[in-house]
Amino acid sequence: MTPFLIALQFLTTFPIQLKAMPSPQQNGQSLLFYPVVGLLIGAILWAIAILFQSLPIILLTSIVLCTWIWLTGGLHLDGLADTADAWVGGFGDQARTLAIMKDPNCGPIGVLSLVMICLLKWSAIYVLLQEKMLLALLIFPVLGRIAPLILFLTTPYVRKNGLGSALAEFIPQKTAVLLIVVCLSFPLVFSWLGLVSSFVFLLSLYYLRHKFIQRIAGITGDTVGASIEILETATLLCFVILSFYF
Repeated sequence: MTPFLIALQFLTTFPIQLKAMPSPQQNGQSLLFYPVVGLLIGAILWAIAILFQSLPIILLTSIVLCTWIWLTGGLHLDGLADTADAWVGGFGDQARTLAIMKDPNCGPIGVLSLVMICLLKWSAIYVLLQEKMLLALLIFPVLGRIAPLILFLTTPYVRKNGLGSALAEFIPQKTAVLLIVVCLSFPLVFSWLGLVSSFVFLLSLYYLRHKFIQRIAGITGDTVGASIEILETATLLCFVILSFYF
């Protein structure tokens, strides 16, 4: 259970305390449980939407989004803000971009990126609740958390002495690939709408990976966190827009 507890401790605000320092192998295996943690987050959001569905939709949407952020401790939003600041302030230079990412201060571009992503996600959740597509709340947190698995499998980690280097080295690759395929099939419960959403997820991830390699020759913890937020929002937004056509 240690790899699962590592993933739960890292990705959520649940009060998890490990009895011993995890090994590099256990840290690598913990990536396999990121989608499981995503499913747990989604189950909590789905339960809230079910239990409080008698509330006005505008209020319930805010509750769901705030719970979503609270459950993750804003970890991925922090990565998004740092990445946005670095991408604009780095002026295309790798060293400058990486240096800005390490700066704990949040600049105006970072703040703007948070406002935009939260506004788009809030709007998408509102439509989900309005159209009674509550099952989608289970799926998209899972999709978002297979992004780190794919990125660590396929992309160099820039900071050689960082935690991400050890994670990438000890991922059980065959199990990871099988898990990715299974998770990508989850949206198929929505038929063609789900299939297109999975395709949009992969296309968006490919684009982000390309930009990360182009700018900093790989990934960092901040870019991985940013990817989770961007992909969750992009696929969720695509899903609700296409739901009016499928």
